[in-house]
Amino acid sequence: MKQRSRKIGRRVSRLLGVLVSLAVAGASAEAKTACLRGVNLAGAEFGDLGDDYGKGYIYPSKETIDYFAARGFNTVRLPFLWERLQPQLYKGLDSAELKRLRDTVRLIRASGMAVILDPHNYARFRGQLIGSETVPQSAFADFWRRLAAAFAGIDGVAFGLMNEPYDISAEDWLSAANSAIGAIRQTGAANLVLVPGTAWTGAHSWLVGDYGTPNASVMLAISDPKDNYAYEVHQYLDTDFSGKNTECSRAAEAVKAIGDVAGWLRDHGQRGYLGEFATPATADCLPALAEMVKTVEQGADVWLGWSYWAGGDWWPEDEPLNIQPTKSGDRPQMQILSRIFSEQSACDR
Repeated sequence: MKQRSRKIGRRVSRLLGVLVSLAVAGASAEAKTACLRGVNLAGAEFGDLGDDYGKGYIYPSKETIDYFAARGFNTVRLPFLWERLQPQLYKGLDSAELKRLRDTVRLIRASGMAVILDPHNYARFRGQLIGSETVPQSAFADFWRRLAAAFAGIDGVAFGLMNEPYDISAEDWLSAANSAIGAIRQTGAANLVLVPGTAWTGAHSWLVGDYGTPNASVMLAISDPKDNYAYEVHQYLDTDFSGKNTECSRAAEAVKAIGDVAGWLRDHGQRGYLGEFATPATADCLPALAEMVKTVEQGADVWLGWSYWAGGDWWPEDEPLNIQPTKSGDRPQMQILSRIFSEQSACDR
């Protein structure tokens, strides 16, 4: 028991140091250990491969970035496609796409927000699963070696290994994740790494498993030479936990799932990050949105924070989860989040 207590202490100390490095520019030392309060700014993962930039896909504009920074967010989870950044496995990163990514990271950092790089590929490259004959685990590690080298040592940049792996066993995903983390560390990059599980990395299935052995059992074998990682989970509140339905009928179960994962994190001296969640702007769902955020922030001993899905310049007006502002101003979800930002929480203490 004493050994595990020392391990927890070391990890908490390291991760608080990471939060300092990801903090909002100019904030006080006390505020620098606050939770990461993020938004996913979608657009660079849109469209089909081969689409021209600005027609099929887009990175967030300075106007959008500045809007979310002004509203109190301190983090952007930034989705993009692996295939656009590295068109051929084991080959160099595309220079034009890397420049777009770097330029966007600079804009986000200049606004005072941290960045989570998010290859939004569901553990696939051109539709083929990582670990298949077409996309060996070594190709995934090679991609992360190149991307990490491009961002190694840059303040305020975290690495999200992969968005929502699915149809892959936890054992196979663990092997791929460890290969990628090893490749990242070989570059000298010490950046925080966010590690998802399989089964869309759902909090509701973390302890029970949708593809055999649960994430909760397998993913404890993550190996990071820098010991600077956290587990990323996603959790929607609708009938199938997908975020595709315009209701929040399973909100109570979703909030409970966050609490269950928090208990697992505490039991094992680990940390977590809620990388995606959202609700429609209905009268019954907005209180559930507030409860979800408060549940994470009340567990600031184990949760690094959260990022809402989603904002971004190209979302249609009628997208129910969208918090990109309209011509008339903030959306209802943003109004809820703004009120939470104005209240003191466990993150701020």
